[in-house]
Amino acid sequence: MEKLTVIIPTLNEAHNIGSLLEQIDFADEIIVIDSYSSDDTVAIAKKFKTTIIQRKFDNFSNQKNFAIDTAKNSWIFLIDADERVPEKLKEEVLGIINSDTKIDGFWIYRTNFFMGRKLRFSGIQKDKVLRLFRKESCRYNGKLVHEEIETKGKTVFLKNRFDHYSFHNSVSYKNKLDKYARLQSVEYDKKIKRVSFYHLIIKPAFRFFKHYIMGLGIFDGYPGLKYAYYQMHTVYLRYAYVKQLKKTNSLQSS
Repeated sequence: MEKLTVIIPTLNEAHNIGSLLEQIDFADEIIVIDSYSSDDTVAIAKKFKTTIIQRKFDNFSNQKNFAIDTAKNSWIFLIDADERVPEKLKEEVLGIINSDTKIDGFWIYRTNFFMGRKLRFSGIQKDKVLRLFRKESCRYNGKLVHEEIETKGKTVFLKNRFDHYSFHNSVSYKNKLDKYARLQSVEYDKKIKRVSFYHLIIKPAFRFFKHYIMGLGIFDGYPGLKYAYYQMHTVYLRYAYVKQLKKTNSLQSS
């Protein structure tokens, strides 16, 4: 029987971590890599059979790669605290790691819930993440945010999905998007020479249009409208932070 390590990155996930840990009793090792949460995340995790690592957060790739390096087992199943593992997905994962497969990584689709409602459209119908993989042949690519696994091996899709509950409340969701935008701004600062009307107005407006009209978010009701708005606002914040970085860098160099 192959053994499985589950890795859960956390920061102030007291409202999520207990429910997730109750679902993953099938893991041989559970690593909670925590970015020094100020709530009860660690206290709750300690009630379960977990290995808790606290590491100062620098970016998502480094945080996850650090945890991967500490894992005892070859098979890694990385799960965010706001994701849930339905029974059929659990069975599929266990079946795969004990099947003598030659595949190195497995993509998993996500069913997204937002503001208490399942989003059937909103441009995220095919939302997917590569989360089940072999430690020896897979690594996060170094991106500060929206990081992805890189592998030279073959990857395929699982049949079953995660349930993804990204929205806890408006304050925590805005804080999360602000964090993403700040991290992305560091990367985009190197890509663009000047922040213009196009970046601050056109691109955010198109992101709203992409999710709400092109992605059919209009059929997801009020949650679909709010989701499109939040995505639009995140794009605006990204470039606003880029503009801020460029101004700071210019002042420092003058």
